[in-house]
Amino acid sequence: MKKIFARLMKDESGATAIEYGLIAALISVALIGGATALGDQLDLLFNGLKNEMSTAVTNM
Repeated sequence: MKKIFARLMKDESGATAIEYGLIAALISVALIGGATALGDQLDLLFNGLKNEMSTAVTNM
C-alpha cells in the first residue's frame, strides 16, 4: 500500500492537466470580460448614431 501511495504522490501528469485547465479558465474569463466591455461600448455607439439620425430626419 505504501508503494502505491508513494508512486501516486510522484506522478505529476494530472498536475499538468489541472494547470492547463486553470489557464483555459483564466483565458475564458478574460475573453468574456473583454467581450462584455466591447459590447457595452458598441451599444453606446449605435445608440448615439440612432439619436443623431433621428435628429437629422426630424430637422429635414
